[in-house]
Amino acid sequence: MRVLGIDPGIGRCGFGLIEASGASSKALDFGVITTEVDAPLPARLKELYDSLTTVFEETKPEMIAVEKLFFSKNITTGIAVAEARGIVLLVAEQKGLPVYEYTPNEIKKCLTGYGSATKTQMGEMVRVNLGLEKKPKPDDAADALAVAIVCGISYKLSGEEKYKFSNSRRK
Repeated sequence: MRVLGIDPGIGRCGFGLIEASGASSKALDFGVITTEVDAPLPARLKELYDSLTTVFEETKPEMIAVEKLFFSKNITTGIAVAEARGIVLLVAEQKGLPVYEYTPNEIKKCLTGYGSATKTQMGEMVRVNLGLEKKPKPDDAADALAVAIVCGISYKLSGEEKYKFSNSRRK
């Protein structure tokens, strides 16, 4: 099962593709999509849309795992992440792919057993889970791989699509 994890962001959007089979997962691809900081918002959203469309087409995932939006102290950052998430969900819907969502706390608990794990701890658990020699860099890519791993684990354990994005027309 090919799972594409996405850590949404307008300036930096992490992606990570894994192959989840049985009790193990393997990293197939990961990276970060960046947009020009000084570009107008509509141009940045289009750039993110075009880049995500290319990533989806090149990686050929069977499902998408995305980090749920959580409320941050900086409302401007929260709005930008929400706009990026909207682009992720749109591209997934256009490609006919199921979307699974996980909160940052769920991701951390699943991988480390601790909902307040640090970026360093999360990066190390991603490295261990995927059998990588080094922690994936940058952190946005590591976060995307983390959500993909959690999706693979949750999907296999649940035996059903209980984490599927609820607004999807596909049943």
